[in-house]
Amino acid sequence: MSFFYKLWRAVKVVVVFAVQLIKLVLTRPKTRPERAAWLTGFCRAAMRAVDMSYATEGHVPLEGAVITNHLSYLDIVVHGAIHPCVFVSAIETRKMPLIGWISMMAGTVYVERGAGGSAAKAAQGMAKGFRDGLPVVFFPEGGTFVGDELVMPFHSGLLAQALEAGAAVTAGFIRYELSAEDAARGKSARNDVHWGHQGLVAHLWNFLGLHGLKVKVRFADAPITFSDEAYEDRKVAAIEAHEAVVGISGAERNLKS
Repeated sequence: MSFFYKLWRAVKVVVVFAVQLIKLVLTRPKTRPERAAWLTGFCRAAMRAVDMSYATEGHVPLEGAVITNHLSYLDIVVHGAIHPCVFVSAIETRKMPLIGWISMMAGTVYVERGAGGSAAKAAQGMAKGFRDGLPVVFFPEGGTFVGDELVMPFHSGLLAQALEAGAAVTAGFIRYELSAEDAARGKSARNDVHWGHQGLVAHLWNFLGLHGLKVKVRFADAPITFSDEAYEDRKVAAIEAHEAVVGISGAERNLKS
């Protein structure tokens, strides 16, 4: 039954993908807000197809930069479902099946590590998102981690560009909760939701077997208040942003389901 359950889930995801592709072709969203709105509809439909839900705490940021911890490619789907936004992501995201196509069509700004013009391109893309009144979401950890560390150290590049643009930066923390049924079957967020060294296909297949996965995202009630030193030294900004996200995670762990 597990095999056929996963297969049925996979079919539902394919149907969502096909329907949203048709919608994209028919509506042809041209502006960034229109494409972001399309992405939100896509993400919400995909989450329903796999019996996945989300809940937020705090004020959902409607503009400026938004930073959270990064555990899985699913973080992108969750942020997209919460509110229309612009993503700044590593170029590797573009190469991922399905997720890469979705991110491209939604107007994601890609950053290539070590590329000379990458930082300038990211800054331009972020600036367009800010001008369009959309929240710009990025993950300062620079990659996905399985959660053994609460929040990994932050890279400073994108944070520095957000501060130079004069954007407010709001911290958040995301976590995944398995259903009691899955927990009893020995499933865990670390192995079946977070994405570490496991291959993508194997990880997707495991994920399709989950029941009633819940995502909780807590946002700070106000943007981060950076020190004067943070505006002068981007490494200080990265440390202060990291502390803000860790602080949100502590509050999140005390929340009751």
